[in-house]
Amino acid sequence: MRIRSINVYRALLPVKGGAYRMASDTVQNLDSTLVEVTTEDGLTGWGETCPVGPVYQAHHALGARAAIAEIAPGLIGEQTQSVRHLAKRMDERLTGHGYAKAALDIALLDIIGQRLGVPVSTLLGGALTDRVPSYYSTIVGTPDETARIAADKVKAGYPRLQIKIGGHNLEQDVATVHKVWEAVGFKARLAVDGNRGLTVVSALHFDRLCQSIPFVFEQPCNSMEEIVTLKGRLTHPVYLDENTEDLNAVLRAISAGIADGFGLKVTRLGGLTKMMIVRDMCSIRSLPHTCDDAWGGDIIAAACTHLASTVEPSRFEGAWIAQEYIDGHYDNTNPVVIENGHIAVPQRPGLGVKPEAGVFGAPVASYGC
Repeated sequence: MRIRSINVYRALLPVKGGAYRMASDTVQNLDSTLVEVTTEDGLTGWGETCPVGPVYQAHHALGARAAIAEIAPGLIGEQTQSVRHLAKRMDERLTGHGYAKAALDIALLDIIGQRLGVPVSTLLGGALTDRVPSYYSTIVGTPDETARIAADKVKAGYPRLQIKIGGHNLEQDVATVHKVWEAVGFKARLAVDGNRGLTVVSALHFDRLCQSIPFVFEQPCNSMEEIVTLKGRLTHPVYLDENTEDLNAVLRAISAGIADGFGLKVTRLGGLTKMMIVRDMCSIRSLPHTCDDAWGGDIIAAACTHLASTVEPSRFEGAWIAQEYIDGHYDNTNPVVIENGHIAVPQRPGLGVKPEAGVFGAPVASYGC
């Protein structure tokens, strides 16, 4: 069935409990872009993209909506049976801007799942579990406060913690990781995330000063070239996150052997269909990874969870969703929530969530009939 219309909405998501602090930025409100794709037979699919401010990556909210404005008119009247065909049409309308195309990709899979009567996880190859582990990400804070939060989240059932560093002096970052280790030990797996905030020299010093603590070192430096220089010089395994800007970047990192795993974002890589390719590339090399996104509500959370359920559990590092940091849900009947550190995989057709009527107000843009 053909696409009849595409509506674009904006949702402002304040950070619950105060600002979210990373090495690269501090954010207090997140600007999420939602797309509603409707077909001629009345099916409606939803997608979402929500950059973490304008400097975390080369993504920003106004850019997402501007990109959709270029793409959406060219999708009106197109058949929805082939997501690959629609991806080709999107590329013909606009080069790059995968984070904006991702919202449309997710909405189209939502429609196909509903039409076939199956959850999106089935379209992605089939779920291996009905409940996926999540992980909690701390903000950049004081050593004592970060350790307290880490201990609380272990008690809440999280099997993995991501500890943010950077933006402080080396001594404080080292103290934070040591305090967290003293507080939780082997009760949770640890990832230490530099969010590109360390120099090569500071990454080497940090690694040596935390040598006795088991963790994965996530995106310590800004560029892939800097990560290359760290190969063979660090005690801890290195995961790439922000450098995985597209499929070619992931392939380059795997081929060069500089990544021991990945923190992957659905919208950054262009949507669920492209994330499937990366998932399978990682499978070939037995590389662990997460299935996350930058931010957002129930729609992107459902998308991440569906994909996460299709990853071999022995290689899965967890799904991060923003539910702990925002108030409320788009779908109060079927919300995507973290319980005991895990997320139930939606079982209804499509994404399994449907925003309540009027929750986003009037569209900020509409295309088609």
